[in-house]
Amino acid sequence: MQRKNFTEVTDLIFLGFSIFGKHQLTLFVVFPTVYILTLTSNVIIVTIIRVDRHLHTPMYFLLSMLASSETVYTLVIVPRMLSNLLFHNQPISLAGCATQMFFFVTLATSNCFLLTAMGYDRYLAICSPLRYTVLMSKGVCVTLVCGSFGTGLAMAVLHVAAMFNLPFCGTVVEHFFCDIYPVMKLSCVDTTINEMINYAVSSFVILVPVGLIFISYVFIISAILKIVSAEGRKKAFATCTSHLTVVIVHYGCTSIAYLKPKSENSIEQDLLLSVTYTIITPLLNPVVYSLRNKEVKDALRRAVGKNIITDRIALSGDV
Repeated sequence: MQRKNFTEVTDLIFLGFSIFGKHQLTLFVVFPTVYILTLTSNVIIVTIIRVDRHLHTPMYFLLSMLASSETVYTLVIVPRMLSNLLFHNQPISLAGCATQMFFFVTLATSNCFLLTAMGYDRYLAICSPLRYTVLMSKGVCVTLVCGSFGTGLAMAVLHVAAMFNLPFCGTVVEHFFCDIYPVMKLSCVDTTINEMINYAVSSFVILVPVGLIFISYVFIISAILKIVSAEGRKKAFATCTSHLTVVIVHYGCTSIAYLKPKSENSIEQDLLLSVTYTIITPLLNPVVYSLRNKEVKDALRRAVGKNIITDRIALSGDV
């Protein structure tokens, strides 16, 4: 590949939401609100799991890792997006773009496999309850988390190395962050090999976890149906509904974004879809787990109750 035939590109500019014209001001009001809610809710989930001993279980350890990962994930993308909404045509260096893409791919991939680990946890809890504490020991949980992030790092290195060895002619990224396909479109040369790598990696990151989660839930549902009492079946399934809800939304959005032929999507559709999995989904996880999960709601009540009692004692002492 002879780079000397191409003008060297050192900076890129995001198209962002400029195509939405006058609606950008509305977006700047909505996005920060959702972003603050996302950060706050994930921090609350991580904190409550950390301080409440009732939540020191494998399921909530994995949930806290997912919430931590998604907090960093939004920090990688959203602040820059909000800045571009206010100040248009802000350049980003190729090194900055590569860094953003690296962290995005690492964390997005890790989240997919963390959800798979959470599905495995639910499978063991329902199908092997007597051996659950042995099979999901602290060491196993740490291994699952490390494996998830290790896979994310490997996929990120592969993507970034392949992408930023290409020469670039264009400078305008038709997106609000350095996503893989919009950056690839700026290349001066044929990107067929890169597209094949992208599709192969996307298929692996989406279809393998979905397949494993599907198998887990086949066994879970089979085990639940064998429970004699209706109350027992309801209680067993209730432990899985939060995870299942998050899985459906998460993989639904990412499948459409990365497995659907790109020619079928307009720029507006791509942007709105990306907003869903970069802002909405990270907010959905803590909301679903707090609203639909009795143990988390009880932990929140205990935490609030402790603060009220502490404040009253402090006031009494002052008096």
